[in-house]
Amino acid sequence: SRGLGLAIAGGLAGNGAEVAIIARDKNQLERAAERIENCGNGPVSIFSCDLHDIEAIDATFHAILKTVGPIDILVNSAGINLRGPAEDIEFEAWNEVIQINLSAVFRLSQVFCNHRKSVGGGGKIINIGSLMCRASRPTTAPYTASKSGLLGLTKALAVEWAEYKINVNAIGPGYFLTDMTQNLKDDEKFNEWVISNTPLARWGKPEDLVGSVVFLSSSASEFITGQIIYIDGGWFAGV
Repeated sequence: SRGLGLAIAGGLAGNGAEVAIIARDKNQLERAAERIENCGNGPVSIFSCDLHDIEAIDATFHAILKTVGPIDILVNSAGINLRGPAEDIEFEAWNEVIQINLSAVFRLSQVFCNHRKSVGGGGKIINIGSLMCRASRPTTAPYTASKSGLLGLTKALAVEWAEYKINVNAIGPGYFLTDMTQNLKDDEKFNEWVISNTPLARWGKPEDLVGSVVFLSSSASEFITGQIIYIDGGWFAGV
């Protein structure tokens, strides 16, 4: 309903997809739906769901099926980052990050796979990873662990579900400016660090992700699975 997920949903709608979005806040969902509908030609279905709750994930997925019919593409974009020194961070915070960033992705992918099997196979899963799939920074132990795990999960599901013709890939955004990262950009020292370490010398914009998501969602990527595309302005190339 916001940030990268909102931009991706709008981009898919603009390229002909019928979109259903989930988030916890119904008011944010309604505002997001209006914006996405302006990008495409059809209505946007909204579903309020707390990804902490596995049973809610199952119920929401089946509610979407009843509303829009078969689902071809699953984009797992929800994510949180609770920071703190690794030696001090509360285990409750660790569990929450792992639940949202990894466990919920696995459960959504499971129900998507079983749905696709029931309709004859095929489909696309795109997981939104991070630079932290292969790097880290201080105070990000839970987030780094979750995103590293997400890349491993992407590979594992790609291998296992290839027989069902389900392609599973990931995208690793670099430093992107959203409402969740505005405070980091406002930090003069951190902003300078990001720009000086990014060869394209700027923060990413949410719409910078759209082309890659559309590509991985389309028939143009039929022979691509188990991969991650880093959209980082050259960050890893310059490290």
